[in-house]
Amino acid sequence: MHAWHVPRNGEPGEVMRLTEADTPVPGDGQVLLKVRAANVNFPDALLCRGQYQITPPLPFTPGVEICGETPDGRRVIANPALPHGGFAEYALADAAALLPAPDALDDAEAAALHIGYQTGWFGLHRRARLQAGETLLVHAAAGGVGSAAVQLGKAAGARVIGVVGGRDKARAARELGCDVVVDRREDDVVAAVKDATGGRGADVVYDPVGGEAYTQSAKCVAFEGRVLVVGFASGTIPAPALNHALVKNYSIVGLHWGLYAAKDPRAILDCHERLTDLAAKGAVKPLVSERVPLAGAAAAVQRVADGVTTGRVVVLPRLTEGAPA
Repeated sequence: MHAWHVPRNGEPGEVMRLTEADTPVPGDGQVLLKVRAANVNFPDALLCRGQYQITPPLPFTPGVEICGETPDGRRVIANPALPHGGFAEYALADAAALLPAPDALDDAEAAALHIGYQTGWFGLHRRARLQAGETLLVHAAAGGVGSAAVQLGKAAGARVIGVVGGRDKARAARELGCDVVVDRREDDVVAAVKDATGGRGADVVYDPVGGEAYTQSAKCVAFEGRVLVVGFASGTIPAPALNHALVKNYSIVGLHWGLYAAKDPRAILDCHERLTDLAAKGAVKPLVSERVPLAGAAAAVQRVADGVTTGRVVVLPRLTEGAPA
């Protein structure tokens, strides 16, 4: 089979190599999946760089989220078992963790439903306790993680303010349903959020960026608001001023979605049922901006790493060069 290997750590575009490899053999409790679609996530770039919390042995195949096909023909969503990741024609996954792919979504959309939307659901509902009528501020609102939070926020009845970088992303955020869009390249984010909320600020802030985005969040979070720390795509991990949280009476809430697989796996299944229902109703639908063939995976991971993509980029192993996207 064809598979992308990472023989050394570095930038995805430099270290990923497309190779001819043996089809992996399932271990105890594992299943071999034919990869129908593999969604590109920021952690794929971190894996290539050797900066992720999981460090698979070299060489490995990245690709942490797929829509695959089981040997008996079922269409499923899975997180591949590294080092046999999803940027290949076949991948391995834990049989007990397979989730049925929603009928309402095609392969590319289904591949993008899992990590970002589960993170959004657990973050907004279990950690931040978002309520209908509250104001939700989403950083990187046109990105893969942010776009999921926007849709889930709207589905929960929140008023959503999206922060983006650039006019194309601003247009995408509006199409996703943001009530207010702030372009951080042209607008003062803090002033814009306060203006949009009558000076009150946002009740919940969804921050997958860190760095300056977190600093802005702390300045425009409402009384008894919740700043939800989801990730650090900026590369800068903020050091919160706890005296500021005390004086303004807001909460700083962390989310590591991966822990639920070990601590409360039933909750992941329950969440998937809710997401499947929302997809069937049309309330959520992953924004897939690019569908690329397997040969384009390295360049796709690099674009996601560089923060220049909108929504999700999905690799389709059986989409040939020149085929319609």
